[in-house]
Amino acid sequence: VQLQASGGGLVQAGGSLRLSCTVSLRTFNIRIMGWFRQAPGKEREFVASISANGGSTSLSDSAKGRFTISRDNAKNTVYLQMNSLKPEDTAVYYCAAGRPGARPTEVIGYEYWGQGTLVTVSS
Repeated sequence: VQLQASGGGLVQAGGSLRLSCTVSLRTFNIRIMGWFRQAPGKEREFVASISANGGSTSLSDSAKGRFTISRDNAKNTVYLQMNSLKPEDTAVYYCAAGRPGARPTEVIGYEYWGQGTLVTVSS
C-alpha cells in the first residue's frame, strides 16, 4: 500500500497551497481519508477527514474556514486545499487511510500513512 502526498512547499502568510495524496489501495473508495500534521517538537494532530463517498467532512478548529478536504474516488486521490495560511500552519502534512469504524479525528483511527509533505509558511 502506498500513499503518495505532494503539493507542499514554501508560501508566504496569506497564501494558498493544495495538497494531493494518491493512494494505491483497492479499498480506497470505502475508507475514510484524513490529513494530519506534525510540527517540530509537537505531536501529530488532526486537520481534516472525509467520508468514503465524500459526503461528510470534518475539520479541526484551526482549519475551519480556511481549509477544504475533498476526494476523487475515480482517481484514488484526496486533496487538502489550504487558504489564508499562517506561520503556525508550518508542519509536515500526512495523509492517511482510515480503519473501518474508527474515529476519524484520532491518529489511532488510521491504518495506512503517507510519507508526508512539508509545508512552510513564512511571515
